[in-house]
Amino acid sequence: MTALLSAENVTVRFGTHRAVDGVDLALHEGETLGLVGESGSGKTTMLRLFLRLVDASDGSVRFAGTDITRAREADLRALRRQVQVVFQNPHAALDPRMSVFAAVAEPLRLLGGRRRPALREQVAALLADVGLGSEFMARYPHELSGGQKQRVCIARALAPGPRVLLLDEPTSALDVSVQAQIIELLAALRARHGLAYLFVSHNLAVVRLLCERAAVMQSGRIVEQGEAAQVLVEPRHPYTRALLDSVLRVGRVA
Repeated sequence: MTALLSAENVTVRFGTHRAVDGVDLALHEGETLGLVGESGSGKTTMLRLFLRLVDASDGSVRFAGTDITRAREADLRALRRQVQVVFQNPHAALDPRMSVFAAVAEPLRLLGGRRRPALREQVAALLADVGLGSEFMARYPHELSGGQKQRVCIARALAPGPRVLLLDEPTSALDVSVQAQIIELLAALRARHGLAYLFVSHNLAVVRLLCERAAVMQSGRIVEQGEAAQVLVEPRHPYTRALLDSVLRVGRVA
């Protein structure tokens, strides 16, 4: 089966430092893959690589079987309709000068061909999809809670009709009770739209809850991957076991 999004023996160098070192990783249609590891392990660099915000020093990146490693900007625009991202911090991701309507409508405007009445209707539908009423269109970021901001960010990511969402620690900046609501929303959206998720996180409990497969990064390399239930319950690699042990120690202290 052809992967929807994949990295094949990819290395990313920043000077002499290898942020990603010979990684093979594949995301298939409709699945959720968790990418876990400590800060600095290379997770976010992988996400940026899939968006082509950084370039591979070696290896290749493919979308739906097409090599996009050296794609031209026009081809990347088409890719970014299909692959969208939700960032870690919703407070920083929204322009405080833009209303919710303007923020969600922005990618639709960039696609072109939509007049304002049609835009309003589509923005209202996108907001409803993430659990927000049309009254939110007139609000600004300072009038929203953290969870509401993240819902707006998710609605904006859904606007171009992507096949893949790249989720960069999407719940870590939120209160615990709100985290659970966003996880439930993401699960519902995936089922509703047939989305594939690459879920970048250091939160092993969330990855186990949301993801079918998990890959563990250490120092730029994938050290273990497989079904999430196996990797995060009966890990084979010492680094994965150490990650799980650290979570258990924190739980006992709490």
